[in-house]
Amino acid sequence: MLRRINLTGSPNLGVYISVNDEVAIVPFNLPDELGNIVKETLEVDIIKTSIAGSNLNGALSVGNSNGFLVSPYIKERELEILESAGLNVELLPGKYTAIGNIISANDYGAIVSPNIENETVKVIEDTLKVPVERSTIAGFNIIGSLSLVTNKGFLLHRDASFDEIDFSNNVFKVEGNIGTVCKGMPLVGACGIANSQGAMVGQNTTGPEMARLEESLGFLDFDDDY
Repeated sequence: MLRRINLTGSPNLGVYISVNDEVAIVPFNLPDELGNIVKETLEVDIIKTSIAGSNLNGALSVGNSNGFLVSPYIKERELEILESAGLNVELLPGKYTAIGNIISANDYGAIVSPNIENETVKVIEDTLKVPVERSTIAGFNIIGSLSLVTNKGFLLHRDASFDEIDFSNNVFKVEGNIGTVCKGMPLVGACGIANSQGAMVGQNTTGPEMARLEESLGFLDFDDDY
């Protein structure tokens, strides 16, 4: 299922929410009604927490079916919440905090910023249990903000090159395309969340953008809310 929706007025779903095929990590202050829509659309369980004292869960974590990587500044209580939900969680070493912005992954592979060090790449590989490759998208290093990736397909920044699309095909082991959301916004990862069951993007996403998203991620229908 696909939906167009804002979170209390904000289209930046991918900044606030981190998902895999089983769970969605959402902020404490997410209204229950919106949490239920996320649960229904993506067919996931909801975990409410902050990360490093912040509501920006999508920017501060990234995961797949094998585990989640989180900001090294996560608090002990927050880590306990995630682990008590049965998640395999690892703190990402190094200087980067907004790791959801610089890592994109599914169950087959991960693409990370070229700036990430070898030691950090090893932690990513061990936690997510996938091969990791370095690359840019549209010439930028903020891989996670510029891509929406699932085990069925992916959508990349509208200016991603043919080489970057082909590279993503090879790493993620699924086919995808370029596109935008929210009336021309190329930050598809910042303004969307997706898994194998569904996707959610900002409310102002147009019909043609939804059609491209539908094609790229392999979905057949969508509903509108909020």
